[in-house]
Amino acid sequence: MKYIEVTIQLGQNDPFRDLLIDALGNEGPYDSFVEIPEGLKAYVPAEQFAENWLAEQISDIQSMTTASYTFESMPDKNWNEEWEKQHKPVLVESDNNRKLWVRAPFHEHRSDVDYEIEIEPKMSFGTAHHQTTYMMLSYLTEIPLENMHVLDMGCGTAVLAILAKIRGAQYVEAIDIDEWAYNNALENAQRNNVDINIRIGDASLLGPTQFDVIIANINRNILLNDMAAYSAVLKSGGNLLLSGFYESDVPSLQAKAESLKLTLCQQKIRQGWTALRFVKQ
Repeated sequence: MKYIEVTIQLGQNDPFRDLLIDALGNEGPYDSFVEIPEGLKAYVPAEQFAENWLAEQISDIQSMTTASYTFESMPDKNWNEEWEKQHKPVLVESDNNRKLWVRAPFHEHRSDVDYEIEIEPKMSFGTAHHQTTYMMLSYLTEIPLENMHVLDMGCGTAVLAILAKIRGAQYVEAIDIDEWAYNNALENAQRNNVDINIRIGDASLLGPTQFDVIIANINRNILLNDMAAYSAVLKSGGNLLLSGFYESDVPSLQAKAESLKLTLCQQKIRQGWTALRFVKQ
């Protein structure tokens, strides 16, 4: 199949990168992405490429950030095979020396790690390659989870929810607003033989169930908007794990958390991205 490679120029660590991936992948026909230091490469089957539609997506964010694009035709080859060659497994090493191996079905199994998760890598966010997912996975290997109730908001592939279940959580609920992520999460839960209550929607789905641990790897604005809803269903003494933002966003998130009687207990930083662990008073 012939593909078009689109190179989108953005600033380093530009927060609109994820918005573009969502627009191109979920609203449009783009089926794979590669983050590069200067922006993003996006790939679309040649017969589905429409430059006018692409220009509209870029135009939508040009008032908020510097963005431009170029594109070129790629040679006709088996792109699934090529992509698999580039998609690497991830070894997550936590502060307590536990090791987690996150791999695709076409990667090798490892017996020298504490945990292993198999994720079918599609377009859903959460294959452990992103810094925020890596940090959240490391948190989940460090805190107690056995017999606990865990909530994963914005679950993506459900890799975080799957690890919680593998580590002994009694009940795990995973929620994502995106239908593609919802279906991919269902597939990955089955692939890893774990029982997770996966739902499609947002924080408005939260009801009477109380949780010991809440995971939310989304973005700064959604976290600020929904943190009160998370706090309302988090048990006293429970952990709230947040990521999906930059180090510069920490003061506003911490201020919001403290207004909800959530105390910052730990912070991880990885290449400018940050993950925070709060405990409810």
